[in-house]
Amino acid sequence: MWKWETKEQPKAVIVIIHSAFENHRWYAWLIEKLMTEGYHVVMGDLPGHEEGSKFTRVHDELIDEYLLFIKQLMKSALQYHLPVFIIGHGLGGTLAIQFLRSTKMECAGLVLTAPWLQLHKHSNLLTSALASMNIAPSKKVSMEFDRRLFTRNSDGFLEMEDDVPYHSNVTVRWYRDIQQLMKNLMTQDKTLSLPILLITPNQDKVADSETARKWLLLQKTSEFQYKDWPHSYHNIFHDYEREEVFLYMRDFMNNVLRSIGYIV
Repeated sequence: MWKWETKEQPKAVIVIIHSAFENHRWYAWLIEKLMTEGYHVVMGDLPGHEEGSKFTRVHDELIDEYLLFIKQLMKSALQYHLPVFIIGHGLGGTLAIQFLRSTKMECAGLVLTAPWLQLHKHSNLLTSALASMNIAPSKKVSMEFDRRLFTRNSDGFLEMEDDVPYHSNVTVRWYRDIQQLMKNLMTQDKTLSLPILLITPNQDKVADSETARKWLLLQKTSEFQYKDWPHSYHNIFHDYEREEVFLYMRDFMNNVLRSIGYIV
């Protein structure tokens, strides 16, 4: 877990939850932008995604392991005694939804970028069949998520290059559990009531944007925003439009802070 503290007068704390197969180094640009705007940032690598996992060749972490780690991030963020926002990208957004549905920890608002609520791309039909029949749960399969699916921006692509070898290998059990989590979030009655901003990239080749929009409309919150970016790929903070996306997100968080009595 890492903390980056703004040199400005802090107005809130941001907890960033990255997606599957990523790590915190991918978010250097976003972290710097948030600090410049007066936000402290708390982030870490999800279990199985940290640098020490470079020798791990397959993801088999439990969802509960991810949620416990998010709880630790939130506890650390709340120690600043400032409003806390969560930014969850991809699978990180899905985990953020599940965490907030199952906890009473204070959170001022939730920002979701391309959350996994239904995937466009599956490893293959055999994997789906194995997952649904609960056969060979330890079998290794590839989700086949090449980083070229994430951005069309060469600079953003270079920001995903680091010392941790990238792979999207998972076990059938991991794949099955994630599929079940997405299904539960779309069908269960428990909803969120905090302010939500949903940002979807229209050219997302990983997650289905329309499913995410349908999920948002099911929530009981009285304050939400939805913005679809027509040309962006899945990793919207690595793509060409990221400056505009960041300003849109900043304005959402500032409006939430004003509504709870903070001067920004």
